[in-house]
Amino acid sequence: MAREVKRCKWAEGVNVDYIQYHDTEWGVPVFDDQVQFEFLILEGAQAGLSWSTILNKRQGYRKAFADFNPVKVARFTQKRVEKLLLDPSIVRNRLKVTSAVTNARAFLAVQQEFGSFSDYIWGYVGGQPLQNKFKNDGDVPATSPESDALSKDLKKRGFKFVGSTIIYAHMQATGMVNDHIVGCFRHKECAAKAKQRG
Repeated sequence: MAREVKRCKWAEGVNVDYIQYHDTEWGVPVFDDQVQFEFLILEGAQAGLSWSTILNKRQGYRKAFADFNPVKVARFTQKRVEKLLLDPSIVRNRLKVTSAVTNARAFLAVQQEFGSFSDYIWGYVGGQPLQNKFKNDGDVPATSPESDALSKDLKKRGFKFVGSTIIYAHMQATGMVNDHIVGCFRHKECAAKAKQRG
């Protein structure tokens, strides 16, 4: 008989896309700038909504935001923004849509300064994922000193929708912190992926 797979509680009893996201993406270290930019847009769009809402619209976002190419998004005009606000495949919130364009421009400035956005953002955790060992989902924090510091600096650089809670969620999603609970089958796997790079 197949042994039941233990997951973080937030990924139990939800839709297949959500489970797949937990099992294959969440907590995996991301060093690719375009993927980092994708999560910045998606985490910002999620503010006040459920992550499943955003996952359901991910393909829509991919299409609407030029495959998350920051160079292209940075060139979006006001006319393009107005068109996006009519697109039901994304969250049609003016502040969130315009912030994606603002963030693309700030993102390019960071790349210019640091060589890559990944080099910049990973500097906040010393270039290696922080390996947490939480036993229960309820133990996982909503922010950390690292997300506080990163959020503060991103705001200073002109980024929008980058409060500490959003940034901590971004750090979790992109594997800057391993917040799979220790009993979850992904905890060890994500820790191993971190070691591979190290």
